[in-house]
Amino acid sequence: QVQLVESGGGSVQAGDSLKLSCVASGSIPNLTVLEWRRTGSGKQREVVARIDRIGNTEYGDSVKDRFTISKDNTKNTWYLQMNDLKPDDTGAYVCHIIYNNFQDNSWGQGTQVTVSS
Repeated sequence: QVQLVESGGGSVQAGDSLKLSCVASGSIPNLTVLEWRRTGSGKQREVVARIDRIGNTEYGDSVKDRFTISKDNTKNTWYLQMNDLKPDDTGAYVCHIIYNNFQDNSWGQGTQVTVSS
């Protein structure tokens, strides 16, 4: 099982930026997709951003043009650059990978982001 560890969360003011990191341990066979998801008050674990193995990206409507997902394959690390943060962005951000031809997936523990108005 691939272990994922997130970091970079914190408490910020509206309009500030944060950069989250997700580091995977070991090799990942046939990585298919990496997602950043978040859970907020009363919200399901929504997909914030997604990147596939060839670099195609997708974003949730609420974060388009503000968040950017990227990856560094040499470090088995993915990033989520979050700009112009809003109070509604508050939540636990978790990275999730699907690999091994969709047979396996792993979740991180999450990192908390709190945005004050």
